[in-house]
Amino acid sequence: MADVQPGPTRTSVDEASVGELVNRVTENASFLVREEIELAKAEVETKMKSLARGAAVGAAAGFFVFLALIFLFQGIAYGISDLLNNPFLWAGMFITTALLLALAALAGFLASRAFKAGAPPTPDMAIEEARRIRETLENPELEAARAGATDETPNP
Repeated sequence: MADVQPGPTRTSVDEASVGELVNRVTENASFLVREEIELAKAEVETKMKSLARGAAVGAAAGFFVFLALIFLFQGIAYGISDLLNNPFLWAGMFITTALLLALAALAGFLASRAFKAGAPPTPDMAIEEARRIRETLENPELEAARAGATDETPNP
């Protein structure tokens, strides 16, 4: 059995039988579907790699910020105790803890909104291409008119 590749063939449309034309259309349509699936896979894989890389770098940055915050908040607690002329360090620690809990609540709220708003990584280009292919197959006369309009425009 001969391996048939999609694309132009040696016989013209006038010389081909209806069966051959249907066979070519079927082969080309299945080829397009396979290519669109591969495009979608590649697009999702690229987005997932980018997300993973961003998450890893963000985790490292978060760890260093966490270590720096330990020292910052310890300094704030000592400063509050000194401002209150309080020999007891625990008062400054409790005030700092209350501020941290308020910031944590705000950050948690903002994070939940961001997660809800974030869309899952979808293959947008593949979906758009599949939509255009479907429109072309359903309305070939519109695609022919579009192609004719772009062919008639002069190149500068």
